[in-house]
Amino acid sequence: MSIRKAFKRGMTLAAVPALALGLVACATPFRADVSRFESQMPAPQGESFFVVADDPALSGGLEFSMYADDVAEQMRELGYAQAPSAEAATMLVRLDYGVSEGRERIRSTGFYRDPFYNDWYGYARPVVVRDRRGNRRIVYLRDRRWGYGWNDSFFGRGAFGPDITSYTVYTSGVDLKIDDAATGQRLFEGQAEAASTSNRLQYLVPNLVEALFTDFPGNSGETVRISIAPEDQPVRRGERR
Repeated sequence: MSIRKAFKRGMTLAAVPALALGLVACATPFRADVSRFESQMPAPQGESFFVVADDPALSGGLEFSMYADDVAEQMRELGYAQAPSAEAATMLVRLDYGVSEGRERIRSTGFYRDPFYNDWYGYARPVVVRDRRGNRRIVYLRDRRWGYGWNDSFFGRGAFGPDITSYTVYTSGVDLKIDDAATGQRLFEGQAEAASTSNRLQYLVPNLVEALFTDFPGNSGETVRISIAPEDQPVRRGERR
């Protein structure tokens, strides 16, 4: 099953709580969990490659071509030569990518002052009245529907409650396979996955590709967390998992 179809069915490559949450901001690193498996990956000594779509639905698309160029650039930096066609390559690099539909998350960011609470009267409704001399003053009418002030179990002591905000988390992933073009033998498999508040593939896929090729090919069977630093800052290698 392709990674795009898996995300459409609500599946992910890894459990979302295990992922680092990378917010879309200039000063925030992009964090991804990267798993790689390698079997006799040839050294770049005359070996050539060509990037193809692992999911036929992506083949020939302009968007796929843009991400294929990102992968090709990484392969060239490793010393492999880019072939003019799949038929002329000694290795086929199969690329797939996708992003989930997103899940709502709730976060408590502190406390707020409840506007219905009065220090003297607890939860009460302010009402303007006039006394016998015609002077206006404010009185507070107790409203039992809102609780009883300091001891209210929901709003908390002193009529302060949690400041709750909601946001959407998207899980994105890149799946990369490298095969021997002549024999079909699998030489390399790699997956990079991240959770973020962005679902823009144009932002996500290049960062996931960069994470996947950091310290390529890596230790087979190992999952690491890679931090892609903001522009003009070095890449940080994350802890092994």
